Amino acid sequence: MENLPPDHFVKAQQFTPNVHRDLYPAIDPTQSSLSQKGKVVIVTGASQGLGARAFVPSFAAAGAKAIVLVARSADKLKEVADTVAKSHPNVETLVVPTDIANPTSVADLFNKVKEYYGHADVLVNNAGIFKAIAPIKDVDQHAWWEELTLNIRGTFLVTHNFLKSLPSPDTPAKIVTLTTGAAYEIFPGLSAYGLSKLAVFELMTYVAAEKFNVVAVALHQGIVDTEMTVDVFKRFALDTPELVGGVGVWLASWEQSRDFLSGRFVTANWDVDDLVKMKEQILEWNLLKMNINAKLGAEQFEK
Repeated sequence: MENLPPDHFVKAQQFTPNVHRDLYPAIDPTQSSLSQKGKVVIVTGASQGLGARAFVPSFAAAGAKAIVLVARSADKLKEVADTVAKSHPNVETLVVPTDIANPTSVADLFNKVKEYYGHADVLVNNAGIFKAIAPIKDVDQHAWWEELTLNIRGTFLVTHNFLKSLPSPDTPAKIVTLTTGAAYEIFPGLSAYGLSKLAVFELMTYVAAEKFNVVAVALHQGIVDTEMTVDVFKRFALDTPELVGGVGVWLASWEQSRDFLSGRFVTANWDVDDLVKMKEQILEWNLLKMNINAKLGAEQFEK
C-alpha cells in the first residue's frame, strides 16, 4: 500500500471517463435542478464524519424543508443543528437521538418524524462503524458481530421503518445508502466491514426491485479523511466531504434522469454527467450490480 500513488483507488475503481475528488458544477447542491425544497430528509450518523460534514450541509444547501439528525449522541447532534441554524436559517432541524440497531429506538424515531412532518421523503443511511480490523482467525468475535449488527441490522431497521412510514404505496421516495469498494474487492482484515457493506448494497437492490416508487442507490463515498479513516488509507483520503454530499443530493434529486441507477452501486468519484450518458450501456448489460463472474444456465449446454 505504501508504494501506491494517492490516486490509486480512484483510477483502479474508475468507471466513467471523468472522475472528481471535489465538488464540481453538476453536483453543486445550490443549483435549482437539485432543489430539495419542501422535502424532509433523514440523515443517520449525523453527529460527525460524513453525516455532519457532507450530507447535512449539502441537503441544507439544497434547501430541504427539514433535516432529521439521527445518531446516539444528543450533544453532538445539537452542535450540528446549531451549525445548520447559522448557515441555513430557513432549514429546520429535528434532533432525534437513536440507536439504529435497536428496533424500539428506531420505531420511536419514526413516530417523532410522523408527529412533526407526517413522513420523510429522503433517507441517507450513513451510520456505520469500522473497527473489527483483523484477519478472520484473529479478529475479536464480539467486535466482528457488533460491526455487522450495526451496519446491517441498523440499516435494515431504518430502511424498513422508512418504507413503512410512506403514506401510500405510490409515494415517491429516495434512499442513499453508504457502501464501500470493500463490498466487492477483498481487503484482508476487513471482512466485517466488507461483508456488512455488501449486505446493505444488496439491500438497496432488493428495495429497488420491490418498490418501483423508491429510488434506492448504494453510494461508495470514495476515501475521505474522517474519524473512521484508518492510518493505512490516510494518504489516499483526498476526496472532500463536499464531493460526497453533492453526489448524495444529486442521487436524491427529484429529476427522473438518474432513476435508472436505483438498485445499483455508484462511486462518488465518478462523473454524474458521464453516468447519465452511459445509461443505455448500464441498463443493457445490467452493470453496477453484484453478479457471479460466470456464464450460467442449462441452455448453454443444449445442442
